Amino acid sequence: MGHGYESGRLDLPFVGISTFGKRPYVSDWGNINADVAILGAPFDFGTQWRAGARFGPRAVREASTLFSFGHAGAYDHEDDMTYLPGEVRIVDIGDADIIHTKTEESHANIEYGVRKILAAGALPVTIGGDHSINIPCINAFSEQDPIHVVQIDAHLDFVDVRHGVTNGHGNPMRRAIEKDWVTGMTQLGIRNVSSTAKEGYEDARARGSDILSVRQVRKLGTQAVLDRIPKGKRYYVTIDIDAFCPSIAPGTGTPSHGGFLYYDVLEILQGLAQQGDVAGIDLVEVAPAYDPTDSTQILAAQILLNFLGFIFAEKSSG
Repeated sequence: MGHGYESGRLDLPFVGISTFGKRPYVSDWGNINADVAILGAPFDFGTQWRAGARFGPRAVREASTLFSFGHAGAYDHEDDMTYLPGEVRIVDIGDADIIHTKTEESHANIEYGVRKILAAGALPVTIGGDHSINIPCINAFSEQDPIHVVQIDAHLDFVDVRHGVTNGHGNPMRRAIEKDWVTGMTQLGIRNVSSTAKEGYEDARARGSDILSVRQVRKLGTQAVLDRIPKGKRYYVTIDIDAFCPSIAPGTGTPSHGGFLYYDVLEILQGLAQQGDVAGIDLVEVAPAYDPTDSTQILAAQILLNFLGFIFAEKSSG
């Protein structure tokens, strides 16, 4: 026994194996006993430009250890709240198996993982991977109560079919709106030249989607944006890291300047947790090779941990 082990371990962030938040790893997907389960979806064959988001889950997990000192709790003096106390059970179930060049089989494996989390009564948090991984995530909700999708993204991702491609990272919101269990969609941060042609925007709005750019969100203010999102619903939240300005999050395949800053998004997520039930989350498009500072993946981990903190603070307060 080395010095200092008398009262357990200090267990600093750079020590140990990088599960998400240094939480327990569960390899048996038939035995997920938790409030939250993290699934990695290291799939990036859906990208149309720079690949590399297959390394997103690993990078976000490693970044998440920064917030896992463990000795002080996650106390926020502004909210006067300790987030994610020990009684919130978070586990990391590892990654869905990805079969290179085979989209359908890889997506099926991701869907299987999310279904297993839902069957266990836990909140699924899937870390991509490119945005196409949202397609199997939404598919996994077919047996669940209806969901309203909240997308935080630079790009609309509402392409129906282009050159025969229906399941790339420009298609997920179009695939989602087709589902009987998706009741509507709010798309925030959409700006500049997008993944989607004008007809796609018209199609999205015709199907009831509410589309706001970063400038429109800021002009309205957080509360007015939240007031546009149906209250008391079950929300599925999909966060593309390129929603953020590449000045703070360059580690992504399709950066778009003029993006959100941290609190722009954080306050919307906090409001969502307060006005409805968050039923599922994915965070996509972190491609760590493009950010040698690790800032992008730290932002991703920080957003996820804070969002989970807000969700369970609401649950514990009734």
